[in-house]
Amino acid sequence: EPRPRPPRFLSLLYKYPLKRKNPNKNLGFFRVDSTIVTLTSKLLWTLGIHQLKLFAGLDSLTSEVGGVHLHFGNGHDSKYGEETLDATPVNRVLMMDRGFCKLERIEQLLGEEERYFLMRLNLNTTLESRENGIYQIGKQGELLARVIVFRDEKGKEYRLVTNLPSSGESGFTDEEVKELYRQRWQIELLWKFLKMHLKLDRIITKNTNGITLQVYASLIAYLFLQLLEVASFVGQKILDKLRCLLSFMKSEKSFVHWFDKLAFSN
Repeated sequence: EPRPRPPRFLSLLYKYPLKRKNPNKNLGFFRVDSTIVTLTSKLLWTLGIHQLKLFAGLDSLTSEVGGVHLHFGNGHDSKYGEETLDATPVNRVLMMDRGFCKLERIEQLLGEEERYFLMRLNLNTTLESRENGIYQIGKQGELLARVIVFRDEKGKEYRLVTNLPSSGESGFTDEEVKELYRQRWQIELLWKFLKMHLKLDRIITKNTNGITLQVYASLIAYLFLQLLEVASFVGQKILDKLRCLLSFMKSEKSFVHWFDKLAFSN
């Protein structure tokens, strides 16, 4: 009887193609976020596990998903996700929503000279303006950083803390920082695609090992679609590739015939 493969097998299988791709040397952004997958297994419920939190980051230049981390159970983003943050690629600005906001994390990121970050602050965070866009964050008076405060067209207030320079050849103006943060929503499209088209929200197993395998299977499918090359008339969006692939698969009698044609076609 074959033994079940451990989750680490699929984890390594997912990471291997990412390392083989040619790295882009330009400055990009690593958008970090989490999504909740509801679990329906009564067996897990008896253990107090009602949901899975999937942490990951989306690279703006390569569209790769990295820093994958799974947390079973409840918990705020500010308490978890360190593995995802540490997976930020070189020459990428780490971009986070306010769920990851805590003063200790901001202090840690400010101390890392070779990594830029952009984080939304909670509205209840104490701020005291100093000079040249620098604010005191918190009540202790020791945490100083660049903060951009603005409101959107609906009057909603945003507070962004960053260590991006405001001047010089590599500087970013306040308006540019605002526009960068608006691009964070791209990772929300990733969650939507995984759940709607790769069935991430339909967990079919009833134990943590099987759930982990299914999550990585969805991520590997997403990676496969990223690497897949199709004719230009089909379209180059990932959804176009998926529809083309599904159409091709349905034209065969079974998956065996499909794999056979895929493996031995010229």
